[in-house]
Amino acid sequence: MKFIRTANANWKGTGKEGKGTLSTQSKTLDSAPYSFHTRFEDGKGTNPEELVGAAHAGCYTMKLSFLLSNAGFVPNNLSTEAKVLFEDGAVTQVELNLQGEVDGIEEGKFVELAEEAKMTCPISKLLNTEIVLNTKLISFSA
Repeated sequence: MKFIRTANANWKGTGKEGKGTLSTQSKTLDSAPYSFHTRFEDGKGTNPEELVGAAHAGCYTMKLSFLLSNAGFVPNNLSTEAKVLFEDGAVTQVELNLQGEVDGIEEGKFVELAEEAKMTCPISKLLNTEIVLNTKLISFSA
């Protein structure tokens, strides 16, 4: 299976005083605001680290569901919190906190499948991958 998903960021102004919006192809985010305040303080809007956490938690939890199903278990409920640690200008850690309700599974098997999901979900792999940059500069006359 191969597909492309798109997202768009728009920013106006300086890093600290400026403001931006984020939109996704699905329109789940449709000009969602983000700014210095939503990223580094407590402003209304979103931020890149929060979105990475949501993507990682969602991808990981779905991958674990597939692994459990393939092993013959039906998860009643899987809940994952992703804590994205930002320090000194970099994301240095993502902590996944999983709670699962799965009938008939032994704890060791659950932990084994949870670890496999951590290693194989696409977003886990993405967090250590090649980054391709395409740029286009539009110049304006002064």
